[in-house]
Amino acid sequence: MIEIRWHGRGGQGAKTASLLLADAAFNTGKYIQGFPEYGPERMGAPITAYNRISDEVIRIHSNIYEPDYVVVVDDSLIDTVDVTQGLKEQGAIIINTSKKISEIAKSLKNYKGKIYTIDASKISKECLKANYPNTAMLAAIVRITNIMTKDELLNNMIESFKHKFARKPEVIEPNMQAVTRGYDEIVGGK
Repeated sequence: MIEIRWHGRGGQGAKTASLLLADAAFNTGKYIQGFPEYGPERMGAPITAYNRISDEVIRIHSNIYEPDYVVVVDDSLIDTVDVTQGLKEQGAIIINTSKKISEIAKSLKNYKGKIYTIDASKISKECLKANYPNTAMLAAIVRITNIMTKDELLNNMIESFKHKFARKPEVIEPNMQAVTRGYDEIVGGK
């Protein structure tokens, strides 16, 4: 079983990305859980979302306290939230940032595991003309976890986007570009 914790801010799509990942993994035959944790927060407030993905039935029904992977959709959270809390050293963290890994590593409170970065905000602005980094982050976490192949991801996402954006088909192709770039442009792992 793979456990993933997402950190983002309300309105950035961390919850949506965790649910899209759960749907895509389910479509490849996995058992899944995807759920958010937030209270009465508003747009911009920190939120947490979770995924469990397994080849076997998942019998745990709780938050994830010792994730294998952490996805940070907004790098400003690193200064206010302990994003590495409980993160397994053999796992990894992926951060949406334009900063270098060496610069980010200093802020991660002695975390010794793998660190990946991707400028998902830049990808989003170039592909979608808006800051919705969740799509690229979703693709990046798929790549580092090997939950599914790139082709499985792309096939699942095109179908999901056709449904989600049935009334706005013009945004399907830009979102697919963001998924592809998210998968291809992740760096790090050291």
